[in-house]
Amino acid sequence: MSSDIRSPRTAGPTTPPARRRPVQQRSQVRYGRILDACAGLLDEVGATALTTKEVAHRAEVPIGTLYQFFAGKEDLLAALAGRNLDRYLQRLDARLAAAAPVDPAAFTDLAVEEFVAMKRTVPGFGQLDFGLAGPLVPAGVRDDRHLLDAGVDNNTAVALRLQALGGDLFRTGDPDGLTLTLRVALEAADAVLKLAFRGDPNGDPTLIAECKRLVRGYLAQQLPAR
Repeated sequence: MSSDIRSPRTAGPTTPPARRRPVQQRSQVRYGRILDACAGLLDEVGATALTTKEVAHRAEVPIGTLYQFFAGKEDLLAALAGRNLDRYLQRLDARLAAAAPVDPAAFTDLAVEEFVAMKRTVPGFGQLDFGLAGPLVPAGVRDDRHLLDAGVDNNTAVALRLQALGGDLFRTGDPDGLTLTLRVALEAADAVLKLAFRGDPNGDPTLIAECKRLVRGYLAQQLPAR
């Protein structure tokens, strides 16, 4: 699935542009193969030990081809984080459509459940979801807090996309205040889910349930009554 395919419901801030975006089908295949190789290597060696040389080798492309698309390691990770977010929103959108109608509480549960599902099944997602999952910033990465959008931090970028996805569900007279509310909810969820996956590769179910309860309660206090 290309990270460039986004429905109107999931459109929003995107990753900083790669050095050259692929246009021809052959280039798109190579681009995707490079991102797939990056994801696989993240699971094997982690973000700190990841190198563009090894990614190119795994993707079976010359290193010069990788640098046609990505200026370096940071651009590569940014592109993968952007693809992860696009896929997450598309999958969440499908869940929401299947469960419609939903309220903010149901939206929260589905959002957490899809994130957990991707943590368990998507290559590289445990190391890099929408930003680096670990505390260490690898060499070659200058600003890990703005991988998704150069203008806002990663959780704000995700909050804006979720705000667009929720549509009327999160409609308020204060869109900036809503973005802040969703950002705080994401920060809280991020912290609890990191704890849930720290000692359990599938995520501690008790902590996952607590994450849902925490975010549902916070949003119930912050969002206007419907």
